[in-house]
Amino acid sequence: MGGNYYEFHFTIDPVQPASEILIAELGYLGFESFVENDDGITAYIPEEEYEEDILAGVHILQSNDFKISYDQKEIERINWNEEWEKNFTPILVDDICSVRAPFHEKPDTRFDIVIEPKMSFGTGHHATTHMMIQHILKNDWEGKSVLDMGSGTGVLAILTAMKGAKTIDAIDIDNWCYVNTLENISRNDCEHINVEEGGAELLEGREYDTVIANINLNILLRDLPIYEKCLKKDGDIYLSGFYENDLPEMQKACKDLGLRYIEHFERNEWVAAKFSR
Repeated sequence: MGGNYYEFHFTIDPVQPASEILIAELGYLGFESFVENDDGITAYIPEEEYEEDILAGVHILQSNDFKISYDQKEIERINWNEEWEKNFTPILVDDICSVRAPFHEKPDTRFDIVIEPKMSFGTGHHATTHMMIQHILKNDWEGKSVLDMGSGTGVLAILTAMKGAKTIDAIDIDNWCYVNTLENISRNDCEHINVEEGGAELLEGREYDTVIANINLNILLRDLPIYEKCLKKDGDIYLSGFYENDLPEMQKACKDLGLRYIEHFERNEWVAAKFSR
């Protein structure tokens, strides 16, 4: 098992939905791991998969809708774990919930989530995931049925399970997220979480006490009527993946569907909002 790795750090403005699209495109090229940052992503590819012009066919890098820059460096394979550990730092939310990798020391927190992100989005580093964790920590989940739409690593679904949710569906359109969520729910002894690969088309005829959707503005606005249809009477819905200046548009879309705005968190100009039926 010889050879080294190449590390690419992409700075993206705006981060969403560009980062998700970029991750998908890089995955097809052989990139193995991603770490979320507030300003973009860091991606890793083995030397044997690397080519000098490997990014030439990445369409989003040519898009005028986003400003994306990057730098790269070669990393010796022997230092791979060291680099990974250096970039993937443990997350602590409100001194109550920790999100860490298996190689991190176990902290003294009420909720300790262990994930190995691989190529999935949602490690807790990104502001939206952090705020959704805050919402979950603040609210009651005991005995509830939950939909985690755009589940990424499964971290939000796992936390709802730890807080007593009875039935949980974790759905993501990306195969890497599907596989990674299966691994992470096993790692956290949350096997009662049902994991599915797909989109909103899977939701026909389903009902939930609570819906969580951390995706991006366009998909949320498009699929919001489907989420609302799945929501039981007096149910709650938590939405994130959009900027603070997009909140009025989201509030109007929810109001038009009979959903009442409750509150929101703001972090690094990102928003995570709660609405109720």
